[in-house]
Amino acid sequence: MTPSGQGLLGLLVVVAPALVLSGIGPYDRLTWWLEVAPVLIAVPVLLATFRRFPLTPLLYGLIAVHALILMYGGHYTYARTPLGLWMQDLFDLSRNHYDRLGHLAQGFVPAIAAREILLRRSPLGPRGWLPFLVVCVCLAISATYEFVEWWTALLGGGAAQDFLGTQGDVWDTQWDMFLATCGAIAALVSLSSAHDRQLARLRNR
Repeated sequence: MTPSGQGLLGLLVVVAPALVLSGIGPYDRLTWWLEVAPVLIAVPVLLATFRRFPLTPLLYGLIAVHALILMYGGHYTYARTPLGLWMQDLFDLSRNHYDRLGHLAQGFVPAIAAREILLRRSPLGPRGWLPFLVVCVCLAISATYEFVEWWTALLGGGAAQDFLGTQGDVWDTQWDMFLATCGAIAALVSLSSAHDRQLARLRNR
C-alpha cells in the first residue's frame, strides 16, 4: 500500500469509530449534526477522489485530527466539553476555550490543504505569493463559516445557541477569524518543509 493509501486508511480507522461514539447520546442532536457536517462531507469526497488525487499522509493525518476536534465538540457542545472545562478551572479562565482550539485548527489544517492543492494544481511555487494566498484562503474559509453560523442563528433562533458557542463574548466572531489566521500562519511556519518532502515523494512514486 502506498503512503497515501496508508494515510487514508489511518484516517478512516480513527474517524469512523469516533464518529459513531460521538453520535451516541450527544448533548444536543441538532448541534451534533451541525458540528460533524464537515466530517460527513469531507470523508466521502476524500474516498471518491483518492485514486485520481491522493493526498499526502501529512494532510490525511491533519484532517483526522481536525475531525476528532469537531466530533468531540459536537458531542458535548463546545461550551460544555470536559477538556475545555478542565482548562478553564486550571488556568482560571472566564469561559470554556475549547472553541478557540477548534478555530485555530480551522486555520491550521486548511492551510496545508490549500497549500497542497495550489502547489499541485497551479503554477505557484513554495515561496513568493503562495504563503500569502494560503492565509487568505484560510481567512475566507473562516469568514464563510461565520456566515453559516449567522444564517443558522437567523433560522434557528435560540435553538442555535449551542452551535454558535459565543458564551456571551461580543468579540467571538473576530476571535474566531483571528485564531484561524494564526493557525494558518503556524502551519506554514512549522510544516512547510515536511510537507514539501511528502509532496516530492508523491510526485515521484
